[in-house]
Amino acid sequence: MNFDLSENQKMIQDMMRKFAKEELEPKAADFDKTGEFPSVNIKKLAELGILGMVVPEQYGGAGFDFVSLAIAIEEISKGCASTGVIVAVHNSLVSYPILNWGTEEQKKKYLPKMATGEKLGAFALTEPNAGSDPGSLEMTAKLDGNNYILNGTKRFITNAGKADVFVVIATTDKTKGNKGICAFIVDRDAPGFSVGKHEDLMGLRATANTELILEDCKVPKENLLGQEGQGLKLALGVLDVSRIDIGAQSVGIAQAALDKSIVYAKERKQFGRAIAEFELIQAKLAEMALKIQAARLLTYNAAFMKDKGATRFSQESSMAKLYAATIAVEVTREAVQIFGGYGYSKDYAVERYYREAKCMEIYEGTSEIQKIVIARNLLS
Repeated sequence: MNFDLSENQKMIQDMMRKFAKEELEPKAADFDKTGEFPSVNIKKLAELGILGMVVPEQYGGAGFDFVSLAIAIEEISKGCASTGVIVAVHNSLVSYPILNWGTEEQKKKYLPKMATGEKLGAFALTEPNAGSDPGSLEMTAKLDGNNYILNGTKRFITNAGKADVFVVIATTDKTKGNKGICAFIVDRDAPGFSVGKHEDLMGLRATANTELILEDCKVPKENLLGQEGQGLKLALGVLDVSRIDIGAQSVGIAQAALDKSIVYAKERKQFGRAIAEFELIQAKLAEMALKIQAARLLTYNAAFMKDKGATRFSQESSMAKLYAATIAVEVTREAVQIFGGYGYSKDYAVERYYREAKCMEIYEGTSEIQKIVIARNLLS
């Protein structure tokens, strides 16, 4: 087993680490405060090829592996977690399913523009009454001649306020249960498609997270993604992939909190010496570093399983997502504690990290759902 990164992976890590430090981190607090979509960040990342990481060169992308994507998401999220999840959704939840399940015509139509950032993607699964249970979807899709007619509402959709291409999950026949669920590629300018209210989130506030409203929305039947009845299988498959990204994002947020805590502990003096000299603070820092490294290795392992062509890696991706999300909350909480009163102030980044870390335990499948996935894999 080789834990060394390849030359390409080292290059991506160095490039994204520098970019996050110089371009993302200085603006992150302002984006968090205003909730403004970080268009300038996304434009620059597109120019660096990051929006086309998982797209093969034949469709205009960079053709990198998923370990490389995890590395990029970790480093980006250290600088700006909102930017990190925007990139993750675009790559893993939209470009990847089109690449993996799409027809050749769909790939040629969408992937080149997504790889360059000309078009941004969003994934629409969650509904007001369907979150952890995708089988209870209420959005319908009825075939009418050459079009599917979609009706329903989606909620908490990252990128939705700015996206051009949406992978939308709906049911064509509720009587068929999970076997009636389908996936569709929906363009923003589709008749009957509209964006609803912008969500005022606790963290990750700059992600253009909105609801979607589809009222007799016309989608050409050639925009069916995969086969009829494969929608739930597709959704669960892409979530296996995207949970690796959430693991990486969790690691990035936690690492940023640790880095800030180390600097602060060396500078902050109490009782006549730096608090870094106190063993209780040292113990906190040691435990934070230990948890981060364990989460990073779980995440890289899940990405490696995907890259080597494993037919099933849902257990590995759920383990990575579950543990990394858990330690992100723990590490950022300890960072706030190390900073004391200053950690509770919005003038210091650790307060933002704490809010952002909490979302890691909720989206892309709650921590409780990840435990169910892991247990089912163990018992199957």
